[in-house]
Amino acid sequence: MATTTKDTDDSDGPLARWTQRAIQNPERVYRALFYAAMAFFLVTTLFPFYWLAVLAVTPEGNLLAGSFLPTINLFGVSGTFPLPVPKGFNPAAFVTVFEQVPFHLYMLNSFALAVTTTVIVLFVASLAGYVFGRLRFPGRALLMLGILAISYFPPAAFVIPLFQAFAGNAPITVPFTDIPLFTPPRLLNTPGSMVLPFSALFMPLSIFILTTFYGQIPDGLEDAARVEGTTRLGALFRVIMPLSAPGVATASVLTFIAVYNEYFFSSIMATSPEAAKWSPIVGGILSYQTQYTTQYNLMAAASIVGVLPVVILVIVAQERIVSGLTSGALKE
Repeated sequence: MATTTKDTDDSDGPLARWTQRAIQNPERVYRALFYAAMAFFLVTTLFPFYWLAVLAVTPEGNLLAGSFLPTINLFGVSGTFPLPVPKGFNPAAFVTVFEQVPFHLYMLNSFALAVTTTVIVLFVASLAGYVFGRLRFPGRALLMLGILAISYFPPAAFVIPLFQAFAGNAPITVPFTDIPLFTPPRLLNTPGSMVLPFSALFMPLSIFILTTFYGQIPDGLEDAARVEGTTRLGALFRVIMPLSAPGVATASVLTFIAVYNEYFFSSIMATSPEAAKWSPIVGGILSYQTQYTTQYNLMAAASIVGVLPVVILVIVAQERIVSGLTSGALKE
């Protein structure tokens, strides 16, 4: 009987044998699917950075000269290598990006805008997170739902009213009426025209994250701090926020990265030549593109240089980010 079974197994095709082994040991299938999914994710994530590196080190004169896919001859068979490679090697583009344009100033502008927005978002979101996470009042769930609903609106929906308000020539009126309330100051072509929209757009997510963390802090710790004479605000910043460090770090990093990489509002709110002195990093990258020429190697090099601070930040704070995103998933 054993001999007959073995002969039958040997006569089966490779697909039938693989299916039988998969049924007997499904862990191998799960592991294979996991590795395949991870390989696909890594390729699709890292290939854009690899392509930027290829463009950055390729001499400008060779960028439009033929394909980046080389032809190989292996054992007498010619074919096209599926991975693009540089056509020459000239890393001087990473130096030229700072010589041709003050690219470091654009990076500093993005850093300043991101830090300012993050501080504003953390301060306001901490107060709101304390109210929603530590206090009980009528309409709390409905109000939280309304705040989260703001994050579902596309940023383009706010462009026209914000542009009119920041232009300083349109008064703010009572909703559904023509009764004027006040005329806002002119913020167009100033950093305020970006910091304020960024703070409003990224506030709901931070409120949600901090509400989840603040609600898990035992009441006894806050009560002990208040017995010692501190106020609610003092308990928030001295007790609750330090104990919620993973959530605070997650909200900070997500807000910083989103603002640092933002392009939509920066391209609309900076409409004058004088606004170039505070334009973010995307404005610096686009400065290598003129009406008649586009320096693709410099744009690629500037993109790589510009993304390095975010990469370093994520590497340093990745443990906090993962902890912050997963700690609120389970309650002990």
